[in-house]
Amino acid sequence: MGAFSLIVLTIAAIAFSAGGILAGKLFTKGSRNAQKGQPYECGIPTQTSPWHQFNVGYYLFALLFLIFDVEMVFMYPWAVVVKKVGITALFEILIFIFILFMGFLYAHKKGALKWM
Repeated sequence: MGAFSLIVLTIAAIAFSAGGILAGKLFTKGSRNAQKGQPYECGIPTQTSPWHQFNVGYYLFALLFLIFDVEMVFMYPWAVVVKKVGITALFEILIFIFILFMGFLYAHKKGALKWM
C-alpha cells in the first residue's frame, strides 16, 4: 500500500468520472432552446436580470458558518485522543477555542452577524 495504491486509486477516479460524463453525453438527448437557458428560481419566472449584486452580509454569514463548521472537524479527533495526550491537549484546545472566539467577537463588532 504505497505509491502504487495511490496511482491506482487516481486512475480509477479519473476513469469513473470520465465514464459518467461520457455515458451522460451518449445516452441523453440534448436540445438547445431559449427557455432552457433562462435562470430558474423556485418555479417563479424571473422579472429582472439575474446578474445583480448581493449584499456582502450574506457572504460574511456563510463564511462564519464555514469557520465554525470546520472547527468541529478539528474537535472530533481531539476528543478521541484527549485522554492519551493529557493536559497538553486541554491547553491546546483552549487556545484554539480562544482564537475562534476572538474571531467571533471581531465579526460581531463589524456587524457580520446582523441579518439584513
